[in-house]
Amino acid sequence: MTESEIKSTAIGKIVDVTVHPLVLLSVADHYHRVARGTRKRAVGVLLGTVSRGSIDATNSFAVPFEEDSRNPAVFYLDHNYLENMLGMFRKVSAKERVVGFYSTGPEIRPNDLRIHSMLKRFLPKGSITPPVFCIIDVRPDRQSIPTTAYSVIEEVEDGGSSSSAGGSKAELKKNFAHVPSLIGAMEAEEVGVEHLLRDINDPTISTVANLVHAKMSGLATLTSKLVEMKDYLEDIVNGKIKKVNQEIIANMQTVLNLLPNLNVEELVRAVLVKTNDLHMVIYLSSLIRSVIALHDLVNNKIRYNEQVEMNFDEKQPSSNKKKAEKEDSSEEKKEEETNSQTKE
Repeated sequence: MTESEIKSTAIGKIVDVTVHPLVLLSVADHYHRVARGTRKRAVGVLLGTVSRGSIDATNSFAVPFEEDSRNPAVFYLDHNYLENMLGMFRKVSAKERVVGFYSTGPEIRPNDLRIHSMLKRFLPKGSITPPVFCIIDVRPDRQSIPTTAYSVIEEVEDGGSSSSAGGSKAELKKNFAHVPSLIGAMEAEEVGVEHLLRDINDPTISTVANLVHAKMSGLATLTSKLVEMKDYLEDIVNGKIKKVNQEIIANMQTVLNLLPNLNVEELVRAVLVKTNDLHMVIYLSSLIRSVIALHDLVNNKIRYNEQVEMNFDEKQPSSNKKKAEKEDSSEEKKEEETNSQTKE
């Protein structure tokens, strides 16, 4: 048996995919209405524009979708509903066309290729760019960008089983290839997102806490990517992945080459000095904050004592006046009693 030689040719050139906030909100709402708390996924159609291979997914709508968990080859997608919704969206905005479909995933399913080929029927006539497949992960614990875009490529595999004539059978297979995805917004969308975030952001959390949380999220994302790279290399070594993507290996090598050499004494000393300076600033800031807090506490205690003394001084004259009035009234009563006795 000879080794298989795989040649990939792209069906259409897709440079990148930009997902707008309205699509993210619609997908999240679709998932929470249909598949929240279950193992199902939500599937819908992406609408937008295409310019020189760059796809802008500006809008979307949900499509009734069901699939059998026992038999992955069985699924249902309502074509009539899709056609009716597409016709209504065309009446509202004629510029928006079908650019692909989305799924809440979080992974590629076997039915996605069939959905992709089915969606080609709804593309405008004469369109060159094929539909794109976008997985939008709605899980709240995800730290990285929630979108992952794919395009379909055709792979020609030569080799495998030999025919009676001694030649090799060539098989044409379709697979998904990764496409760069972005999160973009127009000016009106940015204003709307800012208004939504006003109700979500907690004003009691300081800016420093937000910065620390952002750095922790970035480190968590970096860790997940490194683990993904390690798993990929281990699968290649163990033989689980027979087709090695040389572009991925080259990118990994580039990343490793960009890492600094930490064995240089000057670099280690510079890092230590920088770290010590940062820790000194943090320590002094904490110390100053505690001293200011104690100073405010002492001032507050002094003001409280002064206020108590002022209130006591104000109450003291009134009590003396009451005592004097009582004494005067008692003396008047005594005089009246003595006068009455003398008259008798």
